[in-house]
Amino acid sequence: MPHPLHSAGPPDWQSQGRTSPTTTPTRPVLLCLLCVLSSLVDLTNACPPTCLCNATDVDCSGRGLLSMPALTQLPVTTRTLLLPNNHLSSLSPGSFANLTSLDRLDLSNNYLDNLPPALFKDLGNLSDLTLHNNSLRALDRDLFQGLVGVRKLDVSLNGLSEIPLGLLDELQGLTWLSLAGNRLHALQRAAFEPLANLQYLQLGANPWECDCNLRDFKHWIEWLLYRGGKVDGVECTLPKDLRGRDIRGVPVEMFNYCLQLEDENGGEGGTRSGGKEGSSPPCSRTTGSGGTGRAPTSESEVPAAGDLVPVPDCVRRRYQPVSVRRAIGTVVIAGVVCGVVCIMMVGAAAYGCIYASLMAKYQRELKKRQPLMGDGEGDADPEDKQISSVA
Repeated sequence: MPHPLHSAGPPDWQSQGRTSPTTTPTRPVLLCLLCVLSSLVDLTNACPPTCLCNATDVDCSGRGLLSMPALTQLPVTTRTLLLPNNHLSSLSPGSFANLTSLDRLDLSNNYLDNLPPALFKDLGNLSDLTLHNNSLRALDRDLFQGLVGVRKLDVSLNGLSEIPLGLLDELQGLTWLSLAGNRLHALQRAAFEPLANLQYLQLGANPWECDCNLRDFKHWIEWLLYRGGKVDGVECTLPKDLRGRDIRGVPVEMFNYCLQLEDENGGEGGTRSGGKEGSSPPCSRTTGSGGTGRAPTSESEVPAAGDLVPVPDCVRRRYQPVSVRRAIGTVVIAGVVCGVVCIMMVGAAAYGCIYASLMAKYQRELKKRQPLMGDGEGDADPEDKQISSVA
């Protein structure tokens, strides 16, 4: 009789078509490995030959590139694209069309001299854009269209001579901006008013002309400082009497002649500030449903770019400094000086009264003593008596 443990026929797990409990399930593991290898092969084929790539980063730094590498095959998950220290001189529209998840783009230290409008319109998730040390002389007002998520923008060390109105309108979330090392001599306040969340602004190494064209931007800088922002410095090169001074320390009284020029020119926008177009005090921006005209104080109060309309009577407005701390300090110092002067005047008046009363008392005593002294000197001359009495 066969032993129960060695009975003929297959075990139950074989008869039911199941694998042995001691057999390793290799098929799922092999499928995973094949998927990983295929993705690596696809990434290798998509990566430009002169760049280094991984799942989220593409590094083409310092490769001597004369033109943009082929980026159309990069995965949509790419979050960082580095192209600094090359020889790029131009970019074509749609160069970054497929990189919708891009978070950081670095184009610094190239030879870019002209960027097409709406070049970055597909980069809605971009938060860090660097155009440092190129040859940009002008920026199209629609260049940053679609960059609603940018927090840091660096356009320093270029040849920019102006910032056109509307260029920064969609960058309402911007917190860090560098315009240092350009050829800026004046800026319009209206160009920066949409930047309600700006905290750091770099303006150094520019040939600033501290005249009427910069007056309203000076007031905006004071507002930025008052709400806790930081500005590195706006050092004047003209006029000569202000050369080397920071415009933040120039008193507003230095710009009183600007108001006189405006009155003489009849308040016309084209001749208010030396005859340059757009140099008049800018219009505040309000919503189309009828805003209050004040600057937004939080991101929730920032109106949509399409709803911004100018205030009709903005040309007639007179902008005053908004630095309340400076005004309070001036009042306190003036009060202290006036108080000290008043105290000195009261002290001088009291001293004069006391001195006069003492002299009057002394004269009365002399008059009382004069008859007694005149008995032995009856033959003396009256003038001699008066002299002796005084003595």
